[in-house]
Amino acid sequence: MIKVEVAYALPDRQTVVALPVAQGSTVSEIISRSGILERHPAIDLAVNAVGIFGRRVALTDCAGDGDRIEIYRPLIADAKQARLRRVQRKRR
Repeated sequence: MIKVEVAYALPDRQTVVALPVAQGSTVSEIISRSGILERHPAIDLAVNAVGIFGRRVALTDCAGDGDRIEIYRPLIADAKQARLRRVQRKRR
């Protein structure tokens, strides 16, 4: 058995679930086992990207001991466009 965490953050709160899983478990299996999908029904793994410690991974990848699996929300705004708008506002 290995220990992992599954994390999902909203703008106002975050949910982190720690659980033991069998070595060789996939990211998808771990997310399902964590119960986080029931807590946050808005999560759609066909849409939301996932990663381990900030590095994007596939749902079929295996997690290692101590890994933190993160479920990412879609960006509200494109980062490049937001920076451009801030620069344009400052120049006025």
